[in-house]
Amino acid sequence: MDPVQRVSSREVYRNDWMTVREDAVRRLDGSEGIYAVVDKPTCAVIIPFDGARFHLVEQFRYPLGQRRWEFPMGTAPNRADVPPLELAARELREETGLIAGSMTDLGRTDVAPGISSQRGRVFLATDLTQGEAQREVEEQDMRTAWFELDEFEKMIVTGDITDAQTLAAYTLLLMHERG
Repeated sequence: MDPVQRVSSREVYRNDWMTVREDAVRRLDGSEGIYAVVDKPTCAVIIPFDGARFHLVEQFRYPLGQRRWEFPMGTAPNRADVPPLELAARELREETGLIAGSMTDLGRTDVAPGISSQRGRVFLATDLTQGEAQREVEEQDMRTAWFELDEFEKMIVTGDITDAQTLAAYTLLLMHERG
């Protein structure tokens, strides 16, 4: 038996990207409580790598009030459930214009398991060809750039890269390289 059982659930908010629900729960000791849960579809995080450099995107992150560098990532519109590899190829092309000749599945992440059901799939994109970006209106301020490995790691140390999905994806890449 799960240590927390859902007694009831109600949707409190919905938009094209997510829903928020409030669940009444009962714990093992019989005490009751609530959980607020953000439901979002699986996201894809893509590590575009040309053998020496990573291709990152930078955009304004409204909740933080800051521009942030990160790996390309995203979900399908209208909370659609799209196969992760297809989603990864779409997000890479949309945000950077890059088309990958090879995509390697590096693993799964839980985006924010204390508040969200969203899971992520991380892909290493190699054998890259440049095409035209096809950004959504929300991404109109997005910039892209290539970064050498040492510069990328320095950006992590200095706090220029703080996105948890990017950091988790890089960790999965390091584990993959160790074999």
